Amino acid sequence: MSRIGKLPIVIPAGVEVTVDGSTVTVKGAKDTLCQTFNENINIEINDGQITVTRLNDDKENRSLHGLTRSLINNMVTGVSAGFKKELEINGVGYRAAMEGNSVNLLVGYSYNVVMTPPAGVTVEVPKPQRIVISGADKQAVGQFAAEVRRVRPPEPYHGKGIKYADEVIRRKDGKAGKGGK
Repeated sequence: MSRIGKLPIVIPAGVEVTVDGSTVTVKGAKDTLCQTFNENINIEINDGQITVTRLNDDKENRSLHGLTRSLINNMVTGVSAGFKKELEINGVGYRAAMEGNSVNLLVGYSYNVVMTPPAGVTVEVPKPQRIVISGADKQAVGQFAAEVRRVRPPEPYHGKGIKYADEVIRRKDGKAGKGGK
């Protein structure tokens, strides 16, 4: 039995979950999320809790058991509390600014990079060197944060670029102290 898959998911107050066959719809204060799962996984709601079970112990069903439970838990957490990723911009002259719904990145290129978030994802720029990406869908928030980071990933010599706020960049020594002639 999957250690993650056998844990029940508690439905918090203000969240409504409906199961129609293998489709789960979660409605909350922040958003409504809907996802269809594999038919070999049973999803049931009992006494304010969601339980996920599998039909048999086939390898595919065992691997889908914990995954399905985690995805449903992320849906419930997303519509009630939401998810947030914070990015930091390091470098002289590097900055971000909002242009309507899009974020405009000035990160050392000869052009500005304008990125528009997908539906359900909001972007804020509280400071020119800080970007906050939030939303109810964990996958969409993480994917857009990764796309923004990919514009100028941090480099190991000077630390310039876009990094996650909690990311630690391993710095390398340059050629300066190596005793050149």
